[in-house]
Amino acid sequence: MSDAEQQLGTSKALEELKCLRGSIDNIDAALVHMLAERFKCTQKVGHLKAEHNLPPADPARERIQIERLRQLASDANLDPDFAEKFLNFIVREVIRHHEAIAAESGN
Repeated sequence: MSDAEQQLGTSKALEELKCLRGSIDNIDAALVHMLAERFKCTQKVGHLKAEHNLPPADPARERIQIERLRQLASDANLDPDFAEKFLNFIVREVIRHHEAIAAESGN
């Protein structure tokens, strides 16, 4: 039991806290699965790029995606700066994977 749960004892607030945390856990699991699917797709993109000797990074697409994600975040009442930082992290990982794939392919 967490410190917060101990402080709340057996109150109605504890039940609400447990319910909210259950939803958060489900959302976290969904995020992990969605990221796994996203990276499956980007791995295929990496192989396609390597096969056709394309560069691992695509700065023009990245700029478009950042603007798109910032707008989506704003529309969803999420901090666009946070959304951009999150996408930049993902893009760095994708580029790293694409570089590794290209190196394995001898490109």
